[in-house]
Amino acid sequence: MSYPTWSDLNSSSIVPPLGQRKAKSVGPAALMVSADPDMGLIRQGFGKWQSRAFLNSSLLIKEEAPLGMSVTGPYIGAPYGVMLLESLIAKGARTVIVLGWCGGLSPDVLPGDLVVVKKALVDEGTSRHYMDLSGEPPGVNGDARLTQTLAAAVETAGLDAHSQATIWTTDAIYRETPEKVSWYRDQGACAVEMECSALFAAANFRKIPIAALLVVSDSLGRSDGNWDPGFNKKRFKTMRKQACGIAMALTGKLANGF
Repeated sequence: MSYPTWSDLNSSSIVPPLGQRKAKSVGPAALMVSADPDMGLIRQGFGKWQSRAFLNSSLLIKEEAPLGMSVTGPYIGAPYGVMLLESLIAKGARTVIVLGWCGGLSPDVLPGDLVVVKKALVDEGTSRHYMDLSGEPPGVNGDARLTQTLAAAVETAGLDAHSQATIWTTDAIYRETPEKVSWYRDQGACAVEMECSALFAAANFRKIPIAALLVVSDSLGRSDGNWDPGFNKKRFKTMRKQACGIAMALTGKLANGF
């Protein structure tokens, strides 16, 4: 018996997002933060929050504007990221900004650099449930207008970014081999992470604008072929704070009809 090729993208799921739980509104704009240290920066540096459990993550809502914007995280991997996204949409989110970390794939993409994602190449198992993967290699774009707005916000903050970038999304962080790095770099990818292609696919399926800002945390693209972990470098820590500020400010504007 051969493995089926599904063509059920027009069919509804038996299990709805949130299951039987009541979908209390989170407001129109949501920020998804993949890294727990960045969630910590947002909790400490951007006012007071109402915080509650949200699946295995936290959901933050501003006390003075409970229906304006929300922040959720942390999360790792495409399946869980999409579960959070689906739940946010079910709770009323209509625009989503993604804030995460990534690994650079070329010598000119260094720890502390910012990446504004235009396209994510699919190397994870969730996207096929939301889109046709007939491309070679299959890829999915964020929302063009929101991505341009995000790039403009980075520029307005006086920072440089690898804008309109192509990245590689993988399920297997510990199987980023030299062969794969070389192949995806040849396809135009400048960085690698674990969620964006699935988040973009699910958001497109639900007709929700989405855009992603990533901070380069490490490099897999050094000329000597070695890994360069930049997690403890001052520039990476500084740019994380900058990225949090940009993402928070833009999500707040989107919540107020920007």
